[in-house]
Amino acid sequence: MQFQHKSPFNRGYTPLVPRSGATADMLMDFGVLRLLPGETYESYSETDERLWLLSQGKGFFTIDKEGPFEVSRPNLFDYSPWCLSVPAKRRVRIGAQDQASEFYCAATDNPRDFEVKLYPPEACRSEFRGEGTLRETSTRIVRTIFDDTNRPESNLVIGEVIGVPGKWSSYPPHHHPQPEIYHYRFLPSQGFGLTAIGDTPYIIRDKDTILIRDGEDHPQVTAPGYAMWYLWVIRHLENNRYGPQYVTEAHQWVSGPEERIWQPKH
Repeated sequence: MQFQHKSPFNRGYTPLVPRSGATADMLMDFGVLRLLPGETYESYSETDERLWLLSQGKGFFTIDKEGPFEVSRPNLFDYSPWCLSVPAKRRVRIGAQDQASEFYCAATDNPRDFEVKLYPPEACRSEFRGEGTLRETSTRIVRTIFDDTNRPESNLVIGEVIGVPGKWSSYPPHHHPQPEIYHYRFLPSQGFGLTAIGDTPYIIRDKDTILIRDGEDHPQVTAPGYAMWYLWVIRHLENNRYGPQYVTEAHQWVSGPEERIWQPKH
């Protein structure tokens, strides 16, 4: 399922994936918060854990009476993120400093009480994945902010991918039972990419959102000349937390010796 958002985001909070109706099976809410300089926004929930990721701008977080904790990110392609993870029953105040700021938010039910954590850019695990394989056709930057290795009390997993112009990501084609949200930005913004969610192809553009469900492969490719950033958020399932990915059997061979891959003869 694809949601297209062609216009700029409005001021305030814009829900992109609600936890109701046709998207209730994603088990999480997802949206974007845009604040002008000096504006603030308050978030509180009796039942939900929440995460707030700064995509760009200069802002701050106040948690209950702690803070403010200042955060800054010039852009989401060249700089790793700040991300705040909070349990239920904690009041969060998000603000913009002297420039407009944009945050992404995900929320899901979680009865656990756990420590508030603000993940700085240096805590993000960044890797240049795919290097040295598939004749460099699927190299991309993968930034994992938190998962079970550093946030086992959370019901969410979050990270980012930077798709290199003209190359593939989320490759080889794989799937997992846990629901996942992809949200895209392009540089320059008129850029585009392509994906196939299961057997359904989509053209993806700036600010689009894609939903991935149980068993659906989700390979991506970025158009030459454009860089593609996407945020990925996964919801752990009860008694089946996200971990291994299952490469579709028909495509497992591409991870083998490169000499098996056809090349043009000059």
